[in-house]
Amino acid sequence: MNFGLNLASKNVLRSFRLHRGTIPTIRHSFITPFASANETNQITIARTDHKCSRTFASAPSYSDGDDHENGESSSINADKLFNPTEEHAQIRSLLRTFTKEQVEPQAMEFNKDEKLNIPLFQQVHDLGLTTLTLPPPYGIGMDATSVAIVHEELSYSDPAFCLAYLAHSVLFVNNLGWNGNEEQKNKWLLDNGTEKCLIGGMCMSEPGAGTDVLGMSTKATPATDGRDGWLLNGQKMWITNGTLDGTTTGDVFLVYAKTGEGRMDISQFIVSKDMKGFTLGQQIKDKLGMRASPTAELVFENVHIPPENLVGSINKGGICMMRNLEIERVALAAMAIGIARRCVDEMVQYSKERKAFGKEIHNFGQIQKAITESYGEYMAGKTYLYTIANGLDLQSHGNGLDADGVKLYAASMAKNVADRAIQVMGGYGYVGEYNVERLWRDAKLLEIGGGTNESHHKNMMRDLARMGDILP
Repeated sequence: MNFGLNLASKNVLRSFRLHRGTIPTIRHSFITPFASANETNQITIARTDHKCSRTFASAPSYSDGDDHENGESSSINADKLFNPTEEHAQIRSLLRTFTKEQVEPQAMEFNKDEKLNIPLFQQVHDLGLTTLTLPPPYGIGMDATSVAIVHEELSYSDPAFCLAYLAHSVLFVNNLGWNGNEEQKNKWLLDNGTEKCLIGGMCMSEPGAGTDVLGMSTKATPATDGRDGWLLNGQKMWITNGTLDGTTTGDVFLVYAKTGEGRMDISQFIVSKDMKGFTLGQQIKDKLGMRASPTAELVFENVHIPPENLVGSINKGGICMMRNLEIERVALAAMAIGIARRCVDEMVQYSKERKAFGKEIHNFGQIQKAITESYGEYMAGKTYLYTIANGLDLQSHGNGLDADGVKLYAASMAKNVADRAIQVMGGYGYVGEYNVERLWRDAKLLEIGGGTNESHHKNMMRDLARMGDILP
């Protein structure tokens, strides 16, 4: 299937490089499937239009008849927070159209099959979105807000596909782009005459080391066979994009390993699938959620790492790790916002179509409570997300308090909103055809991956104790 706006979209992204702020407008309506009920309460599929730039209800005025005056609520426009520049608005418009036309139709099939849609990933790469945060010539030089927008929009339809995109674009590309040297970036981040996108990731967690990442046992020791460089030995676990076909490793990874006796003596290396001794341990199947995002165990047995594959300085990989964790957590929070937005949309539309006891179910207090509380929590999370993303410098570190905080809040919020969506939709919410059960399963991963809720508690309390009474 060809994406109809592909050429126009490429031109939009090209204009980011050349004429920042002079981007042509792409207009569209977003179309979302939702459940509706006919008079015999048999559920059918209906569709509704959404606008990319939304206004949000705030302190409505009511008439004596308890209806909104003139049939509408008063509103505020939150667009400047969520789309602070015209460029951000254009990226959101582009992604909303792409998600509608390309991501939504394939989500159910690829999640059922537990496979990554590689042709779709290639389309994302062709649009320039895999190198979103890097300056030219490697990327289009956008910011943390753009990262949030892309992950929110993709996760509205397919969080699992978005997770695979995050592992490549944030954990591999962004990390290497800011921490690698020019030779490494030229080799791994430029197309160099080929249009095929390498799909990469990052290797940190191990079978026996998750939150205690500094307790990793994977080691890189100086080579003793007459070659320069290191020999890498160990295992990495829960690696997104660790395999693309179930039989071999993914294309390329940034791998963290111990390189000294000190607890912080960690270094970062580039490892590609053609390196001897680098193999797939197993593809991890039958996950609760994120099923279209491949997960694997990777094994390193005397893998020779040449000197040019060291990223940054020896024993200084912890700085690279901490810097990249902040934008990773913002991106994961944005995924949660996308999930919550979809679930609120599904609840609202279902409640307007489904009837019980002769009324649309949005007339009942229990349904009103579920939907309105979900909307309020979604808006609180989205406001927190874009407040932090709008001020995050991708080249800095030390922003952990709110990078942890926004993911901590948004992840649990999205899971709870998805749970309410299932409850509002009853039996229909419990089956795959109506999407919200998949989103509920996907949302749970956000409380674990990229930092567990408990690790965020620990990190945030440490930072808050250091701050004392000086809070925003």
